[in-house]
Amino acid sequence: MKLAVTLLGFLLAMMSYRLLFGDGSVQELSRLNEELRKSRSELVRMENRNQGLLAEVDDLKNGLDAVEERARLELGMIGNDETFYQFIGGSDRQSNPQEPANR
Repeated sequence: MKLAVTLLGFLLAMMSYRLLFGDGSVQELSRLNEELRKSRSELVRMENRNQGLLAEVDDLKNGLDAVEERARLELGMIGNDETFYQFIGGSDRQSNPQEPANR
């Protein structure tokens, strides 16, 4: 009888060990669920980015407004009937009345 109880205790311990630490364990399941959650959030982020890029490509293919906007912002271009004005501000440094003007 003692042998049967010992054998059953040993089998229970082996199954518990495998459930907690072996292949397919609770820890591994938790880790895989976390990895799945991160992958899904990354997938959603990338799908949103792709939609934005597809819309931008469509604008560039079909309309001149997007091309004109890029030319203005990235290349500094202006239209034929436009006049370019550049305003140059004063000194960026604010003078302190307590400091002498010449250093």
